[in-house]
Amino acid sequence: MKLRRLFVACAVVLAGIALQSCCCGGSQISGENYEFKDGMIVFDEPERAPGQESMLAFAADPIPVVRVGFIGLGGRGPGAVQRFTHIEGVEIKGLCDIEPDRVEKSQGILEKAGMPRAEGYTGREGYKALCEREDVDLIYICTDWVNHVPIALYAMEHGKHVAIEVPAATSVEECWQLVDTSERTRRHCMMLENCCYDFFELTALNMAQHNLFGEVLHVEGAYIHNLADFWDVYYDNWRLDYNQKHRGDVYATHGLGPVCQVLNIHRGNRMNYLVCMDTKSVVGLECAQKKMGSTEFANGDHTHTLIRTELGQTIEIQHNVYTPRPYNRLYQITGSKGFANKYPISGLTFAPGQLSADVHPDAPNTNAHGFMPKELYDATMEYYKHPIHREIEEKARQVGGHGGMDFVLDFRLFYCLQNGLPLDQDVYDAAEWSCIGELSATSANHNSMPVKFPDFTRGDWNKIQGYKHAVKE
Repeated sequence: MKLRRLFVACAVVLAGIALQSCCCGGSQISGENYEFKDGMIVFDEPERAPGQESMLAFAADPIPVVRVGFIGLGGRGPGAVQRFTHIEGVEIKGLCDIEPDRVEKSQGILEKAGMPRAEGYTGREGYKALCEREDVDLIYICTDWVNHVPIALYAMEHGKHVAIEVPAATSVEECWQLVDTSERTRRHCMMLENCCYDFFELTALNMAQHNLFGEVLHVEGAYIHNLADFWDVYYDNWRLDYNQKHRGDVYATHGLGPVCQVLNIHRGNRMNYLVCMDTKSVVGLECAQKKMGSTEFANGDHTHTLIRTELGQTIEIQHNVYTPRPYNRLYQITGSKGFANKYPISGLTFAPGQLSADVHPDAPNTNAHGFMPKELYDATMEYYKHPIHREIEEKARQVGGHGGMDFVLDFRLFYCLQNGLPLDQDVYDAAEWSCIGELSATSANHNSMPVKFPDFTRGDWNKIQGYKHAVKE
């Protein structure tokens, strides 16, 4: 009997060790920064250090003329430089990229717009000299994902506000680094989630804030975009290389950001836990075999993540950049009295009596079993068009950037900086939306075990009630 008990005890210990250390498909997650508690994986949550303060509703002093330095001028950077030439109260002081020819290309954008050439910086550490300049207020980061956080931290440490392309960070630890540095330096750290400013999404947010959907119960978002024609565009193969090494939803923010605003995340609500399940890799592995000689591929061809919030709602997020299918960000809102859907068909459904005749004479008589007819849909979208789009839509569509939503994002960023207002996306948004990568991978690595969301606000998630865009009084 003693021998049997000893054998069972050893088996339990070994099982625990295996559970704590298991990794699948090349994932780099080690388990060193989380524990298993009450049937859930719980990541470490460091206490706020002395001298740090919450950045909720933080507003810096107004900057009438915002002086900008760009870092990363490959894919997204030049488009941002071009858009900035259409915004008043902006001076571009520095342009930085590893490759000198990219810097020169963006200099040409400035010259074509009749603006002075900016100081150029090149090389892998050229960003440091740019961040150290005294005449720069904002560093705009458009590099590959793995360099986002090191550059952002260096910029904030040198007194600069930062705006970072998506995702802002690639791990939970990096998310905490952004939060802690922003809190300590009192500098904005905004992730550039452009989909929050797309025309359907912002109008649907306005509808939700007017209670058109009743109580929102379920939302969906995704990044489903076949990148077969784009892998060669990424400098030094960085994106396929990253996906080859990392499981989970590595690019969740386009789908997650807009629906988090609808659900008032860390503004009276929070994401409590998630579970993740993915398919095996077929297309991704084939691509990596051809391009890299890889025999393994961590990222599943299709990844599903389900999230439950404090207020009892659910979020579904999907990721698929491999298989042949139409582009789709899903974007759905399911409420007790209405429904919004963007892909593949944009449509609205409301319970009878939910809409006023002020919208359209037929609006009170909607059919709850199907999408409303086009005439009524168009009238409803126009009636509830977001005030930001009423102000800037025409110019945004002319300037462009994913149909104009990129320009709306930049316009709002500078509007808030110039008027000393809280930004539309704070550092906690950046952390919450970016940490999905490691959280989802950890769940998938442990047979879809629930993973608790870190509270990056450190208990302040309920101090502000309701998401809103700040406006000058």
